[in-house]
Amino acid sequence: MEFETATLTGAPARELFPGIRLRPLWTGSNGASANVVEIDPGACWEGKDVHEPGPEEVYVVSGTFNDGFNDYPAGSFIHAPAGSWHIPQSTTGCVLFVFYPEG
Repeated sequence: MEFETATLTGAPARELFPGIRLRPLWTGSNGASANVVEIDPGACWEGKDVHEPGPEEVYVVSGTFNDGFNDYPAGSFIHAPAGSWHIPQSTTGCVLFVFYPEG
């Protein structure tokens, strides 16, 4: 079995909402995926981001991420269980590594 690799510069950006971009790095055969999410200063997700069918794992690479309730500085890890929700946003801008183990 060989390793699969990706680079951020090689990952095309898809704008989810104004100022929020998703860069897919990897997708597994079961739907699992690894992504980088970039949130510009002042950008906010439109509506609730509900975690379905499985959980969401977030690592704050840089900046400060806010889930609509709390601020998480760079170096923070967040586990959001299946069925939970938040409203991703950032006043300062941030870069996140986001993993969906179940798609």
